[in-house]
Amino acid sequence: MSGPPLAAGELARYARHLTLPEVGEAGQRRLKGASALVVGAGGLGSPAALYLAAAGLGRLVIADGDLVELSNLQRQILHGTAALGRPKVESARARLADLNPEIRVEARAERLSAANARAWAREVDVVLDGSDSFATRYLVSDACGLEDRPWVYGSIFRFEGQLSLFHAGRGPCYRCVFPVPPPAGAIPSCAEGGVLGVLPGIVGSLQAAEALKLLLGAGESLLGRLLLVDALAMRFHEFRLTRDSDCALCGERPRIREVLATAEPACAPAAPRDAEAGAAVAQIEPRQLAARLAAGERPLLLDVREDFEWRLCRLEGALLVPLDQLPGRLTELDPARETVVYCHTGVRSLYAAEYLRRQGWRRVGNLLGGIHRWALEVDSSLPTY
Repeated sequence: MSGPPLAAGELARYARHLTLPEVGEAGQRRLKGASALVVGAGGLGSPAALYLAAAGLGRLVIADGDLVELSNLQRQILHGTAALGRPKVESARARLADLNPEIRVEARAERLSAANARAWAREVDVVLDGSDSFATRYLVSDACGLEDRPWVYGSIFRFEGQLSLFHAGRGPCYRCVFPVPPPAGAIPSCAEGGVLGVLPGIVGSLQAAEALKLLLGAGESLLGRLLLVDALAMRFHEFRLTRDSDCALCGERPRIREVLATAEPACAPAAPRDAEAGAAVAQIEPRQLAARLAAGERPLLLDVREDFEWRLCRLEGALLVPLDQLPGRLTELDPARETVVYCHTGVRSLYAAEYLRRQGWRRVGNLLGGIHRWALEVDSSLPTY
């Protein structure tokens, strides 16, 4: 058997694991000898860390530079009211030690950075990203890619979540799917977006499940697959991911040799907006746009979703420019032509429309509810996801 032996108390603690053929005593010993880094002790990191600790993961590293705030408690279940004002990692360590004193919990009260990312990834078996920042996500991606470490990706926004397992060189990496971060100011800030409190519990628990399966060598992982969670409709959708031969991290000619910091802070503040420009972004109802198109009007329909979403469904005649590619492809667009931007539910497209306004576009609108609402109200032949 691999991993350190189990003490008598551990045999009782993990009894429900030991009866599973896919785990058993050998698997539980593997978990005891394994280690993980959880980046962020917030909404996603809370359930992920709790379940990894409860499962008996031998060494758990928690990294977060924030303090516990009252607004965190709606979803960050590692913390309680008594922890307000304390470092999140200290609150997390106390809770996890109480849950399972058999494991080792290391608290690092600092953010992942270009200076520490590779070293932190190198010393563990798997990384779970529970951050709310594109900048941190790319740090995790590049550090794990350069150090040959798998990492479990999770993200949440409002009522929607995403989940996957990335391991550069073994399957598509994060940059194969999202090559570069979106433009500064084109995404909502952490406070602006909002999230249903239970959603990070769902996604974070799934992240823990992926990490445990990986360490046990059990089941089928999400490597090469992206799982979408729609909590409002309570539907799960899956997309196959493919490696990009030109990927800067894991392609045939990799160009990323070191982890580099991006300009985005850990929790991106809202970009300064011109009041006149923001007010001029028209909010267009799906039926309103359908009537205009039926009448012969031809605004540019700009789809800022990702390629895998485009392959699932699209508006006829639309142009696909994923949000993260928008700054580099402005020359393909005509600022004098009316442009109606859409995405899945109207959130990314609103920020894309505001970004275009700041670049000089004066006739730009946002499709309210995105293609999801269009499918419900205008064209039921389009699949919803």
